[in-house]
Amino acid sequence: MPMDRTTGELLGAATRHSGSHCLALGLLSVTATGAGLLLPAALGRALDLLLTHSPATRWVLCCAALALLLTLLDACETVLGGTLDARTTAFLRRRVTGHVLAVGPRATARFGAGDLVARVVGGAAQAGAAPGARAALLAALAGPVGAVVALALIDPWLAAVLLTGAPVLTLLLRSLARDTSACVADYQRAQGRIAAALSEAVGGARTIRAAGTAARDTARILRPLPGLSRAGRRMWRVQGRAAARATAVAPLLHLGVVAVAGLLLTRHRLSPGDVLAASRYAVLATGVGVLVGQLSGLVRSRTAAERLAEVLTEPAPPYGDRRLPPDGPGRLELRGVTALRGDRTVLDGVDLVVPGGTTLALVGRSGAGKSLLAALAGRLTDPDAGEVLLDGVPLPALPRAELRAAVAQAFDRPALLGTTIEDTVSLGLASPARVREAARTACADDFVRRLPDGYATPCADAPHSGGEAQRLGLARAFAHGGRLLILDDALSSLDTITERQVTRSVFGPTTTATRLVVAHRAATAARADTVAWLDGGRVRAVGTHEQLWRRAEYRAVFGTGPGTGEEAGAGARARAQDEPGPEAPR
Repeated sequence: MPMDRTTGELLGAATRHSGSHCLALGLLSVTATGAGLLLPAALGRALDLLLTHSPATRWVLCCAALALLLTLLDACETVLGGTLDARTTAFLRRRVTGHVLAVGPRATARFGAGDLVARVVGGAAQAGAAPGARAALLAALAGPVGAVVALALIDPWLAAVLLTGAPVLTLLLRSLARDTSACVADYQRAQGRIAAALSEAVGGARTIRAAGTAARDTARILRPLPGLSRAGRRMWRVQGRAAARATAVAPLLHLGVVAVAGLLLTRHRLSPGDVLAASRYAVLATGVGVLVGQLSGLVRSRTAAERLAEVLTEPAPPYGDRRLPPDGPGRLELRGVTALRGDRTVLDGVDLVVPGGTTLALVGRSGAGKSLLAALAGRLTDPDAGEVLLDGVPLPALPRAELRAAVAQAFDRPALLGTTIEDTVSLGLASPARVREAARTACADDFVRRLPDGYATPCADAPHSGGEAQRLGLARAFAHGGRLLILDDALSSLDTITERQVTRSVFGPTTTATRLVVAHRAATAARADTVAWLDGGRVRAVGTHEQLWRRAEYRAVFGTGPGTGEEAGAGARARAQDEPGPEAPR
């Protein structure tokens, strides 16, 4: 069963991670196989002694000891096998999860959040059984091989009879591996599609409830279920056919060995004990049912590992070793930046400069590429062409730690990570005093202090609205510091009074960082030093809000109809100091 290179390397790394456990399990399996091969010989010898009324106590005790040893070894194999599976599963989950987080949004865009979760949770558990399944399969193979050798030692004719069926059994197992692999792959892909649809539905649960489409969306989520059922039934049919063929072949071989052993007994070439041992060895040698089960388990594990390896083939962004100028002002520059999403060009040859310490508002209709440009500026993704520079240094040339220390970001729907409110704001990088100062700047301190345990309140137990979550996300960005602050629609859920207070802090003279703000409101754009107007994937114009407000197309971005552009532009900044401007439709 061939594997691609990435899958082989992944399973090899997982095996090395638990190398001592794999070795111990292998030794236990070999010992158990050896004990199982000794038991028929001991039984045969005890039978011969009993039939001749010779002292057989030692051999009877030997048989009892071997039986007890097999029981103990089986218990140890069960415990050690479970431990090995758990260790390997944990290793694979850490490896794949770390890679997904390193790749960033591109991994979710390619595979989908639900499918990724299915691979990391269920797929890793199945793939984690691979080292144990491999050891078990080797032990299962060692049993028939050892039994054939034992038959040859009793009499070569017995081994010759058994080996006549070896080609048939080999073809049977090879066909099982090939057919099972295809079935398992289809089954796991169907599971991934169901998980992806379920994840999407959970994220949109309020929309589904409001629209009253629960039944329709349930059917949509479960649409791959018939395919899952077909793949599962096909998988069991493959294994059932293999087991049925083995059941047809194995008894014939066993009967042949027993018949030849009986013939040799009548010719006094074998003893009754030899016949008993030969019968037991024939059972061991034709135990294809055990091989079918072990091989099927290994196929499922390898197929799951292939799906994990597919995630690892998505390259993580590289980082360099250059340093930012220690006194750099935070000058952001985009040179010929082009970014694709699928076959669609979202940004096309964008050239843009944000002088250090100034504020640039990104304005444009929905789909103009504002959020993508903000993601490029913070290197959440890389452009397909062109480059992004911070203080003259291309972002890919910076070390990861220095890049993340230099850039702080806040989003429209921040993920509240960490155990407590203080933890989610600091992320382990800011002091308690800095956390509280940042929360005050983001107008979050008051509502946090009203929580039962204040900043020590667990995130899961803290009731917070969309606006409160945004304020915590802003506090996290403020606490993070850095020379570049990126706000991607991070004010959209704030009430008008809170937004005015926060924007005074963001745009005020106390903030020295360069600020890049995705703006949907005229009031926000009016506070910025400069506005970049995106249209059709290009920068249509750059200027102050007052200058651009004179153009009807620009006013239409904010849902404002044609009017006296001169008057609106001249008064926009003054009005923005006291009240928010018209809100763009979402």
